[in-house]
Amino acid sequence: MVKVIHTSGKRKTAIARGTVKEGTGKVRINRVPLELYSPELANLKLQEPLKLAGDLANQVDINIHVVGGGVMGQAEAARMVIAKGLVQWSQDMDLKEKFTHYDRTMLVGDPRRSEPKKYGGPGARARKQKSYR
Repeated sequence: MVKVIHTSGKRKTAIARGTVKEGTGKVRINRVPLELYSPELANLKLQEPLKLAGDLANQVDINIHVVGGGVMGQAEAARMVIAKGLVQWSQDMDLKEKFTHYDRTMLVGDPRRSEPKKYGGPGARARKQKSYR
């Protein structure tokens, strides 16, 4: 029986779903290998959990499908999938502790969302100015 782990991650409106299975360390985001994923800043975000995991990252293949949001939102959602998947795969509490200590959003989602716009102004909080004199 082959061990396969399904995980998901969210950031703002981006949703990432991924599978972690035994392999040789290949990571693909929307069928694009991690080495070719751009922009570079998003690529570096995605490499953080792999570098912290060390040798464990070379024992698994990770396939991620990301939809919605912007480039960095997608990168952070995919990063969460990688980190959660590696922790579930290894069942290693030291690795989980390491991820949490480095950056808690690797394993725990950020609940902040954009506030809806309301009437009487151009945005969620901003209002039209009024003058009494």
